[in-house]
Amino acid sequence: MLLFCPACGNVLVAEEGPRCHRFACTTCPYVRNVTRKVSSRKYTTASKPPLNGEPCPKCEHPRAYFMQIQTRSADEPMTTFYKCCNAQCGHRWRD
Repeated sequence: MLLFCPACGNVLVAEEGPRCHRFACTTCPYVRNVTRKVSSRKYTTASKPPLNGEPCPKCEHPRAYFMQIQTRSADEPMTTFYKCCNAQCGHRWRD
């Protein structure tokens, strides 16, 4: 969790003070003492992956989900992974 200084807008750093833990700004004298446990969670919702017209080599279904990941060095092309849209098949392959 990031906290920002209300005076100058910089990120506050956590440090241990003389009597308690606190968040302090490195550019101005702002200090915020920690009086309770500080935590937060944020859950993201998964969106549907993109579709393409690549036919499944196993069941010949005309559509598949795909994602691209850089699996090798940066000067190599990305690897494309596919998953068949047919619920009974679900075959996975890569290009």
